Amino acid sequence: MSPLSHVDDSGRARMVDVSDKDFTARTARAEGRLRCAEDTIALVREGRAPKGAVVQTAELAGVMAAKKTAELVPLCHPLSLTKVAVTIEVDDTLPGFAVVAEVRTLAQTGVEMEALTAVSVACLTLFDMLKAVDRGMVIEGIRVIEKSGGRSASWSAG
Repeated sequence: MSPLSHVDDSGRARMVDVSDKDFTARTARAEGRLRCAEDTIALVREGRAPKGAVVQTAELAGVMAAKKTAELVPLCHPLSLTKVAVTIEVDDTLPGFAVVAEVRTLAQTGVEMEALTAVSVACLTLFDMLKAVDRGMVIEGIRVIEKSGGRSASWSAG
């Protein structure tokens, strides 16, 4: 295992120096799920959720969160993002909601953390907007499913 790149020889946390890296097109996709009761899904589908447009609000919250990642995660580089797309679909097999985020940039470092942040905050927003009607919801499975760009080869969870 290689040494941690965010820790110096004295054990102090540090932001990795990416100044010698080339600017390349980078993409990351992440996913997550919010499990909930079937009755909760019905409320959302029928537009009767107490807090309004649940899916649209959560998608927007995810986009906004991706843009704030460097402010939330201490050692992340602030990046100029060229695309953030968050998609939330009802998944009756859970039952619940499947959340996917895709983030792109032209930069010296990747956008995995931005994609994960987008999914996390979108799930949290779904939870917040639905907690009045369903206290048993579960957020789960947040993970990177694909990345490309930079020195390392493209990767997919398969």
